[in-house]
Amino acid sequence: MEWEAPAILLEVRPYGEGDALATVMTEQHGAHRGLARGGASRARAGLWQPGNLVQVRWVGRLADQLGSFSAEMIHPAAAMAMDDALTLSMLTAACAVAAGALPEREAHPRAFDGLLHLLARLPTGAPLLADLIRWEAVLLADLGYGLDLTACAVTGEVDGLAFVSPKTGRAVAAAAAPQWHHRLLRLPPLLLDDSPGTPDDWRDGLRLTGHFLARDAFGLQHKPLPQPRAALYDRVAMMFPAPPETESHV
Repeated sequence: MEWEAPAILLEVRPYGEGDALATVMTEQHGAHRGLARGGASRARAGLWQPGNLVQVRWVGRLADQLGSFSAEMIHPAAAMAMDDALTLSMLTAACAVAAGALPEREAHPRAFDGLLHLLARLPTGAPLLADLIRWEAVLLADLGYGLDLTACAVTGEVDGLAFVSPKTGRAVAAAAAPQWHHRLLRLPPLLLDDSPGTPDDWRDGLRLTGHFLARDAFGLQHKPLPQPRAALYDRVAMMFPAPPETESHV
């Protein structure tokens, strides 16, 4: 059994002397684990880094076997992110979320395509946070935990949507929540359009998607939100602090 495809490296862990256990993501095969022989060696360390786009070949005797990987570099996203702390934090967070949330060997082409476009644009820095937040919303939807941002859960109106219920994931209009808006999650406009958003939108967007990732995508697996994702929110919240009454950790 074997296959070959462009793949995003999501996770790489040392295994034995010089080898590594790698998790990659492809369009057709989803998140897929395998043994990368020599993956932890000095000669191959630059290749087997989370975030890199590679042409990977998987070989195994049986379809359900761990199998082994060989790979060639296509796009060195990990190296390109090293010079900027926020960019590196975004890259490691996205890879950790995908590696932990996606069921193994289950295709999620929308999530793959979205992450691929993120990698291609990583050097753009902070404005890319809007695309990362939108990608997390797509990932939630693909996993069956999608947010309902089509209309207000209280009035049915489609205009003036400003919040999301942390319990139901449904949008709420500003006019429908004058007294209990503090219990809701702010809905940044970037999740309703293709705008780059503002620093407040980036912070609140990460808080919003982080809440549902932690509760559903990871909580239902009895796993915590990955540390790199929590660290990204902390970094952005520190860069763009919210008023004291609205601050919250995800």
